[in-house]
Amino acid sequence: MNYAKMLAAGLLVMTPVFSALAATGCEAKRQSIEHELSYAIANGNSHRVGGLEKARSELNANCTEEGLRAERESDVRKKEHKVEELRQELAEAQAEGRQDKINKKGRKLSEAQAELDDAKNMIDK
Repeated sequence: MNYAKMLAAGLLVMTPVFSALAATGCEAKRQSIEHELSYAIANGNSHRVGGLEKARSELNANCTEEGLRAERESDVRKKEHKVEELRQELAEAQAEGRQDKINKKGRKLSEAQAELDDAKNMIDK
């Protein structure tokens, strides 16, 4: 019986998370804020509640799907520029032949490429 109660409670807690995953753009952000707000209220975190209410107000006043998309596309362009810079730095390190620099620049490039891929995936979410 305890297992069934725990499972039901877990599903109730996760329902807002699953519905937020189905939503996109401003609505997904709104649902995420609402979920965090309900958690902060339930735990008596008044400072967090205040911040989340302000974030919700700002979101309701300013978030548009077009603006959100433009912001995300701008983020992608910045990350593409960073990846290109790191590629050039890696090429320079390879020309110098210093393995320590090659390893370091290669790691940084891999991390930047992963961030770029994440940013590209967020454009339509």
